[in-house]
Amino acid sequence: MAVIIDGKELAKKTRQNLKIECEELKKQGINPKLVVIMVGENQASKIYVRNKSKACEEVGIEYEEYLLDDKITQKDLIELIEKLNKDKTVNGILLQSPIPSNLDINEAFRTIDYKKDVDGFHPMNVGKLVLGQDTFVSCTPYGIMRMFEEYNIDLSGKNVVILGRSNIVGKPLSQCCLNKNATITVCHSNTKNIEEITKKADILISAIGKSHFVKSDMVRNGVVIIDVGINRGEDKKITGDVDFENVKNKASYITPVPGGVGPMTIAMLINNCLKAAKEQNR
Repeated sequence: MAVIIDGKELAKKTRQNLKIECEELKKQGINPKLVVIMVGENQASKIYVRNKSKACEEVGIEYEEYLLDDKITQKDLIELIEKLNKDKTVNGILLQSPIPSNLDINEAFRTIDYKKDVDGFHPMNVGKLVLGQDTFVSCTPYGIMRMFEEYNIDLSGKNVVILGRSNIVGKPLSQCCLNKNATITVCHSNTKNIEEITKKADILISAIGKSHFVKSDMVRNGVVIIDVGINRGEDKKITGDVDFENVKNKASYITPVPGGVGPMTIAMLINNCLKAAKEQNR
């Protein structure tokens, strides 16, 4: 039976440590502040933003949000970001995705000052990650790497298979694992014979958003499973990409959904915000 990687508990411990760190910064006259920009009425985004707000409040980070109409122009969005870039009281800027398709999210990410880019999406921070330099790492991959550390899961020399190549999870995560000397295979919608590839994985990470896609006959005994998927079924229940009940009997470690990767994503956002505040006030 697999060891369940408890992301909820690890996130709680992480936030407690970050709260102490935030209090120390305030004693030095540094008041960390995060600004979240949300465009439109995406319901899932509203939940994520609410959770980010609660985490900031718990740790002691000042929090502000801009809820923008989905009719906003690209020019007005860019002007807001540039205004926040210049505001020295703002340490972290986060643009909640997705945004309406008539807006250019890549231009918006490029406009955010890379020193305030707590989501790790600015080309400068992506490039630094590729070069193995200290930078802001995208929060979900960063949370997964912290889980590996906490549970003493060594990546060096391991075959890591990642399902999904998104800019938010798959691509930065593959680089994080490569930086830890793993051998990486990234599978996507055009990959052939996925089951043959997943069976060779020492560590399998799924981030494709397909409920119960990973079945027990797709993995070998002793595999480490990280399930990034968050899917809502017709019964409104949240499920992951992995058939948890059947796969857990073959895995050595596995993350549940919910209560696995999700809480760590927000904890790492808070971590990045404090890192930004420290670096901007050096």
